[in-house]
Amino acid sequence: MTQQISPLAGKPAPQSILVDIPKLLAAYVDLTPDPSVPAQRVAFGTSGHRGSSFERSFNAAHILAISQAICEYRKGRGIDGPLFIGADTHALSQPAFENALEVLAANGVTTMISAGGEFTPTPAVSHAILTYNRGRTTGLADGIVITPSHNPPDNGGFKYNPPNGGPADTDITGWVQQRANALLENGLKEVKRMPLAQARQAATTHAHDYLNTYVADLGNIVDFELIRSAGVRMGVDPLGGAGVHYWAPIAERYQLDLTVVSAEVDPQFAFMTVDWDGKIRMDPSSKYAMQRLITLKDQYDVAFACDTDHDRHGVVCRSSGLLEPNHYLSVLIDYLYTHRPQWNASAAVGKTVVSTALIDRVVKRLGRRLFEVPVGFKWFSEGLFDGSLGFGCEESAGAALLRRDGSVWTTDKDGLVPALLSAEITARAGKDPGELYAQLTQELGRPFANRVEAAATPAQKAKLARLSPDQLKSDRLAGEKIEQVLDKAPGNGAAIGGIKAVAASGWFAARPSGTEAIYKIYAESFQSEAHLQSLLSEAQTIVDTALAGA
Repeated sequence: MTQQISPLAGKPAPQSILVDIPKLLAAYVDLTPDPSVPAQRVAFGTSGHRGSSFERSFNAAHILAISQAICEYRKGRGIDGPLFIGADTHALSQPAFENALEVLAANGVTTMISAGGEFTPTPAVSHAILTYNRGRTTGLADGIVITPSHNPPDNGGFKYNPPNGGPADTDITGWVQQRANALLENGLKEVKRMPLAQARQAATTHAHDYLNTYVADLGNIVDFELIRSAGVRMGVDPLGGAGVHYWAPIAERYQLDLTVVSAEVDPQFAFMTVDWDGKIRMDPSSKYAMQRLITLKDQYDVAFACDTDHDRHGVVCRSSGLLEPNHYLSVLIDYLYTHRPQWNASAAVGKTVVSTALIDRVVKRLGRRLFEVPVGFKWFSEGLFDGSLGFGCEESAGAALLRRDGSVWTTDKDGLVPALLSAEITARAGKDPGELYAQLTQELGRPFANRVEAAATPAQKAKLARLSPDQLKSDRLAGEKIEQVLDKAPGNGAAIGGIKAVAASGWFAARPSGTEAIYKIYAESFQSEAHLQSLLSEAQTIVDTALAGA
């Protein structure tokens, strides 16, 4: 049950593990998925459809089918405004973008593509949708983001964002998935498509300046005047991602002391250090993937990175190195709710069920309401949209928040803003977020946390997803009485797709993976590392007992 750390972890990527880009692109076109094989069908997880062309799980056929399904969905729902589309720097993103445009143009959808073919971060697409829709009740815009997030270089991803600007909920993705698979099964005969050159020249295809529109608005969410006057020295590593060309304009416009560590874009991501399992993964919350920036920490007051579509952040402090996502999120919440006076006094704090309970303690001290939801950022979109949530976050370093005046900014994750806020916090406090985290834990308790994985059959995964509180046979957890067993999130009553057990000084949650033959156990202790290990061990026994016979 312990993670096997690869001997390559944290080291520069060797030539032997680099993906063959020409082969990957050829497989995207040449390999046709078989819709009778479950792994080759369209499948929307928590973040859209993802896969690799080598495995026939992300190929031209998938993108043509999904794009046609989205056209039919929006037409059926009367969504007839422009569609904002953006793509990241993964090798499969460009051909997927081209296929999508061929279908969108053939269906007569007004499509906003990036000016000059610039890469587009996820938050810039959400921001564009919301900016366009402000004050409108008809002719609403929506969007597509082409990205597999921080996943390895051989992966592709495709997401749909409805007019609220956030990730599509399961009602929408379920419909699109079903229709796309029907189109696949019918050999794509019903897909409307025109040649790429024609699609680019179509009257419905328009260039949109995502970069400057987003950058020009950033001053309404981050206090750059404070950062500039305090002279905070910042470093940023875009990890070769979609925001790679955003950082220099941000530094120039707001006159910041901000150094871009590298502006290199390489579809092999050969400049990365290898992640824990021996794979290349552009994960800004992984100490193995973030070695380049960690080694530079003493050159800056605070440094940060974002993943490939720039919807996640990682903060590196001189005092403590790379901060765990849960640690920085706790500091960020504590800071924002005491330094955003224009936010609604009743604006709640959103977190997922597997995020740290330190957030619960921070929120209680702030006198705010906690809105705890299942895993998936879509649960926060509505609250961020109407201002009833000031902030929403998930344990994997994804977050979004309101503008300084309390109005909506993005309803999808934004990696750039929390990264820049680490500099605002440093400027205001005269301490970096690592020092503030240490202070926070002295006041509210220090959490010890880990996540482990165990093998699970499809039947066991299905049983775990449906577990109810009365199926847990134990009433004690690591020496304490279990106070709560949850199968639904307290914030919105939605099923968490697993189980969470809470005791006085610790908790665990177990849920099946959406993509792999494993289940994950998250655990946290406010006592010690030894207590955490007891939690993890007992949690696995409790879960395995409940799954027996599946």
